[in-house]
Formats: sequence, C-alpha cells, structure tokens
Amino acid sequence: MLKQVTPLVLIAAVTACSSPVERRQANGGDEYTNVKVQPALTIPEGLNAPTYSKEFDIPKLNSKADDKLVGKLLDIRPPLQVLPMAEGTHVEESGDSIKIVVESIDKDVDLKQELYTVLNNYLASQSINVLSEDYDKGLIETDWIENEEVIDSSFWGSDEIYQLRQRYQFEVDVRPHGRSGNIAINLIDHEESFDGKQQNILLSGEDKRRYTIDMLNNAVAYMSVKRSQAIKAKRLRESLGIDVNVVKGAPATVEGEAAEQSYWLADAPFERTWDRLRIVLPEMGFEIVDMDSNKGLYYINVNDDSGFWSSLWSEKKLPVEEGSYRMLLKEGDSEDKTRIYLHNSEDKPLDNVVVEAVYEGFSELMQEDRKIR
Repeated sequence: MLKQVTPLVLIAAVTACSSPVERRQANGGDEYTNVKVQPALTIPEGLNAPTYSKEFDIPKLNSKADDKLVGKLLDIRPPLQVLPMAEGTHVEESGDSIKIVVESIDKDVDLKQELYTVLNNYLASQSINVLSEDYDKGLIETDWIENEEVIDSSFWGSDEIYQLRQRYQFEVDVRPHGRSGNIAINLIDHEESFDGKQQNILLSGEDKRRYTIDMLNNAVAYMSVKRSQAIKAKRLRESLGIDVNVVKGAPATVEGEAAEQSYWLADAPFERTWDRLRIVLPEMGFEIVDMDSNKGLYYINVNDDSGFWSSLWSEKKLPVEEGSYRMLLKEGDSEDKTRIYLHNSEDKPLDNVVVEAVYEGFSELMQEDRKIR
C-alpha cells in the first residue's frame, strides 16, 4: 500500500539506517583479521640482524581477554559507567555486580520505603508495568519493556522494524541500621527481532552490563530530581517559625513545698525544636558549648557579645547573668509539642521570674521565618 508523504520527504533519498548491530562495529572492512603473521627475517651467519622498531608491536592479551573478539565481533562502543547523580549516592566497586550505594539524607524518612517508592514511581513515569514485587525482600520485577526503531523506511510498503524487548529486576537492600543501602539491577530476559523475525542473540557479559547500567542510571537520575525536591521542601519547612508560649509555674502553697517550674512550650516536635535552637541560641548570646540530643540537653554559656540582651532590655539589668547554663528539652503531652526548661550549671531550675522575662525575646526569634539558602 502506498504511503502518504509530504513533497519535502519525496525530495530526500531513501536510505537505510544502520542497525543496532552495525553501530557496535568499526566502519570499513575487517580484512586485517585474515592477515597472517609473517616469520622474522632469516639472517645468514656472519651478518648482523637489523634493528627492529617496537612502535607498532601489539601487546599480548591477558588471560581474561577473549581472543575471538576481532573484526565484526569486536564492540567498539565506549563502556558505560554507573553515575551517582542523586544526593547521597556513590559507586562502590563490588566485582561484577552493578549497584549504587545510597545514604539516607533525612533521618525522619525510612530509607527502604524511599528507595522502593522512587523505583516504582520511576517505572510508572516511563509507563513500565511491574510484573511482581516483594517489599520484604526488596525485589521489583518489571514486565516486558519494548523499544522499536525503524531501520529501513520504504515509501512503497511497510517499514522494517527492529524491536528490543527486555525485563529487569531491581533489588533494594538496606542495612539494619537504616542509614545506608544499595540498589542493584539485573537483566533477566532479553529478546531482539528484526522485521518480525526473532534474532538469536547471545549477549556477552559486557552487553548485559551496558543495558543494566543504562537502566540503573535512568532510575538514579529520576531519584536525583525527587531528592532535590525533598531537600528543598524540608528546608522550606525548617525555615518557618515555631510558635512558643510561656507556661507560668505556680508558687508553693505550703511551706517547704517546691514551686512549679515555669517553662516554654514550643508548637513543634522535639527534633524540629532541637534543630531550631541550634540557630536561635547563638543569636541570643548563648554560646553552645556541648549538646546531647539523646538527653535533650544543650550546655550553654551566656554572654552579651551579640548585643541581643542590651538591645532588648536597654538600660535594664539583664534577665540572665553571664555564666554557664543548661537548656533541657522534653516532649510535651503530644508529639507535636516540646517543653523547654532553663537550668543553671548545677542543673537547678532558674527562678520563674527569669524564665518569664527571657520569654519575649526568645519567642520572637523562634517565631521568625528564615530565608531559604
């Protein structure tokens, strides 16, 4: 059946494209493969042998090289490399296995769930169906992935089509501590056909490596975009201010009874409040000497080098004297609340009057939105 084509196409000459097999071969002939090695010159007795140049000597093959890969069988394409393009990824050489190591970039995100979700979303974005998956084992097996290429286009009949069909298996392995893991990939099925006829292709180890690296790099490139978006979103969340209220303690009603301690109540989970204090405390003139997140403790020294206290209190006496203190964080009644206590160097609560006096300037800095860098 005659195809409909534009006049512009009719002007062009009908030429055949090179096939995938031809693209891996050197241009020109391969007559050199039939060249026989000539014996060295026989030098008559009494004459000196000439000096031979070693410039064109061909080095001997090592024991792992395949001496049959010459001429049309030699793949001239440059090797592919695994590219750790995503944040927190790097390549770890491990024999012939093809994998990329992935580090956690957010302690609040389950690494295995992140990797599993990224791979599934990548396959969905490429319209690649998942044939089977096992989250516990970290396995994702794809359905057939089909790619077609027109090798020879004819104006008078059907095109000659080269078709490549493959199936892959991704493996996600996260270490018990959950901070790092790796993504490995295997090519489990491979078929090629030309013009509807199945081709008997026996893939070499380098062929399999090339295909799997290409697929893995595409998945990691997708991960790079998603991780960049997640990092930006986290920075945006962390840049937002945290509302802080003061909870005033009650004085002792009975002689000898301890008064209730005043404290600050942050409207944020423990981790976010902890991270926010690392920014705010130095701005208040609190030098962070040491910290212990497991105990929720900041060890701080108070000085007025920043001018914060002077600007806040003008000529009034500073509400906190210079010296060593401790700031203690505890989870509130709910997960999204954090209590903040101010103690002296002997771990004794400061007077409620001091805690309440510092509140005004402290809350302003905690509530202030920050610019994203």
